[in-house]
Parts: sequence; C-alpha cells; structure tokens
Amino acid sequence: MAESGGNEERDRLRRERQQSERQDSRANTRLIAGYAIAAVVVLAVAVGVFLVASGGEEAKGDAHINLNANFGSTNGYEPDGRAGTEPPPAQVTKLRRAADRAGCELRLKLPDEGHDHIPQGSKTPSYKTNPPTSGAHVEPPFQQADGAYLETPAEIEVVHSLEHGRMAIQYSSELPEEDQLALKGLYDTMYGATLLFPNDEMPFEVAATTWTNLLGCPAYEGAATLDAIRAFGKATWGRYGGEPVFAFKFSGPTPDEPAE
Repeated sequence: MAESGGNEERDRLRRERQQSERQDSRANTRLIAGYAIAAVVVLAVAVGVFLVASGGEEAKGDAHINLNANFGSTNGYEPDGRAGTEPPPAQVTKLRRAADRAGCELRLKLPDEGHDHIPQGSKTPSYKTNPPTSGAHVEPPFQQADGAYLETPAEIEVVHSLEHGRMAIQYSSELPEEDQLALKGLYDTMYGATLLFPNDEMPFEVAATTWTNLLGCPAYEGAATLDAIRAFGKATWGRYGGEPVFAFKFSGPTPDEPAE
C-alpha cells in the first residue's frame, strides 16, 4: 500500500510539472510573437522614413519620359522626377491677352529655317531665334524624347522634337525652386508630346517654343505666366512643323487637352 501511495504522489507531481511546462511554453510563444510583431512595425516605419528622406519612389513625381527609342532619345540627360506644385485654374485663356498680362513677348508664324537633318554632335546652326524654333536638326532617332529633364538638351535635339509638333517649356536654372516646381506642376497636366528643361543660354527667365512660334517671358509672374504657357500650348501645339505630332507615339494629357 505504501508503494502504491508513493506512485500516486509521483504521478501527481509529474502532472503538475508538465502542466507548468506547457504554461511556460505558451507564455514564451506569445512573447516571441509580440517581439516579432513589434519588429515588423519598427521596420515598416523605418522604410517609410527612408523613402521620404531619400526621395524614394513614393516621395517623387514623374518625369513622364517616353523611353521608346523609336520615338526619340533621352540623349543621356538626367530626368526631372520632382513632384510639381498643382497649378491654379486658368484665369485668362486668350493667347495674346495672356501673354500681355504676363509681360511676355509673343512671336507667331516665324520664318521656317529649314528641315535638314545633321549628325548628332554637329556644330549648332546659326538659328535666328533664341531659343530656336526651326531649322536644321539632329537626325533620327536622336530627337529629344518627350519628358522633363534637369539638364539642358542640345538645341539640334530639341528642334527636331519641335518639328514633330512638340512644345518645349524652358526656364532659367536660377529661377527659385518654388517657381521651378510650379512650372513642373503645369507640365504634369499636359506632358504628352511636351518637353520641360532648364536653359541658361536664352534671354528669358521662362519661354515656350513650338515650330516657328515663340513665347518669351523676361520674368516669371506666377499664375499669369502659367496662363500664358497654357494658352500658347493650346494655340500652337501639334499644328506646326510639317511632321505629324502622332508620328511619334505618346500618351497622357497634352497642351491641347490638358488634365483638369
């Protein structure tokens, strides 16, 4: 009997020990899971901060560059992926009135300076306007691809793009960042078959060109300048150059039908 009682006592103690071990195991599992969840949350926050701080994709805009080599080349110039400032609604839509209000020079239907193709790297022709609006230009496929750039393309590359109905928006690199982003925001509303880039060789602070047409603004005047560029694009984009704008495929809103 004493032996039987001893066995029962040992069984009871074993059961209690096993139950305690199971409870400890469950507690450890919950603790590990808690640590894992916390680590995931911390990692997600860190990644988000890194993207914003480093200008990651979610913190950037879009250069809207047409990368199909058949329709042009970036020619190695750095894209402008900055997020632009949303432009205000247009106040003046008539081109001449908008240009006058912004203090811009408007020159329409200028003499056509020719359509000759020249090799990439050729000496710049003696264009009669600055920025140029027509004349000899680079041979295919080195015409400047539609898009926004942080560097200034060669004039012969841009002129070929103008021949195919494109509009080029240009600005002085000394323009304050806030104003550059305002132009980028306007560009974002009509980027199809359109270019945007700095140009320190022209006598204007902001300009827009199409084939045989020039809008030159000595000073950036905020919303008034944006209205003038809008109206210039509406009146001249895709209508000049002799080569159809649709010969080079593109997508997105255009100066003729900008995004709301």
